[in-house]
Amino acid sequence: MAALVREDGARGPERGRRGCEHYDRGCLLKAPCCDKLYTCRLCHDNKEDHQLDRFKVKEVQCINCEKIQHAQQTCEECSTLFGEYYCSICHLFDKDKKQYHCENCGICRIGPKEDFFHCLKCNLCLAMNLQGKHKCIENVSRQNCPICLEDIHTSRVVAHVLPCGHLLHRTCYEEMLKEGYRCPLCMHSALDMTRYWRQLDDEVAQTPMPSEYQNMTVDILCNDCNGRSTVQFHILGMKCNICESYNTAQAGGCRIAVDQQ
Repeated sequence: MAALVREDGARGPERGRRGCEHYDRGCLLKAPCCDKLYTCRLCHDNKEDHQLDRFKVKEVQCINCEKIQHAQQTCEECSTLFGEYYCSICHLFDKDKKQYHCENCGICRIGPKEDFFHCLKCNLCLAMNLQGKHKCIENVSRQNCPICLEDIHTSRVVAHVLPCGHLLHRTCYEEMLKEGYRCPLCMHSALDMTRYWRQLDDEVAQTPMPSEYQNMTVDILCNDCNGRSTVQFHILGMKCNICESYNTAQAGGCRIAVDQQ
C-alpha cells in the first residue's frame, strides 16, 4: 500500500487548518485510489492524473489529532466536528448550507430541500418556480455545459435552465449574455427578448431602405418558433411573421416584386 501523503499543505505548521477553497471541514479524505490525503475530491483531482470516487471513500483523518478512522461526522478520538453537514453516501463534509441528498440525482444538493423538485425527465433538481414551467429534455443534466465544456450534473456551480430547455452553468450564462443572446446549441433566444424586439420595430420603421431594396423580400427561418416566412428585407433585421421575433436567419435568396423589376 502506498504511504499516506498529504498533498495540499495542512500538515506541519498548518496542522489544524480547517478546510480548503471548496469546503469547510475538519478532516481529510483518504483517497481509496491512491491512499493520499486531500481535503476534498476537487483538491485531489486538480493535482492527480485520476479522479477520486467520493462514494468509495471509507476513511478520513482528523485535522487536529490526525487519527485515521472510518468516515463519520465527529472524530472518535478528540470529538472534532468534521462538518456541520455530513452525508454518509457522498461523504460530503461542509458548513450547513441547507444541503440535502437527492436519491434521484445520486448526490447532495444545496437547499433548502423544500425549494426544489427533481424533474425525472431532465434528471435534475430545479427550483420550485420552474415546476411545470420549463421545457424538458431527456437527461439534459448529463450533458456538459456547451460554453466551458465541463460537467453540469455534479458541478458546484448552479445550472441555469434556458427557455429552450438546455442547461448552462449560471456563471457561463452570465458571461454569454455579454456577447450574445442565443443558446449556443439551438440558437433559440436565451431570455425574453420581447422588449428589445419592439425597440427594433421602431428602429426599422425609422430607417427606410433605399428605393432599390424597398420591395425586396426574403425567405427566413425563425430560431425561436422554427417557423418559415417570407418578409421584406431590411438591413437591421427581419421579423418572423409568426412569433414576431427578430432571431431569424435568411433561408433563401432575395426576390424583387415583378412589377418593380
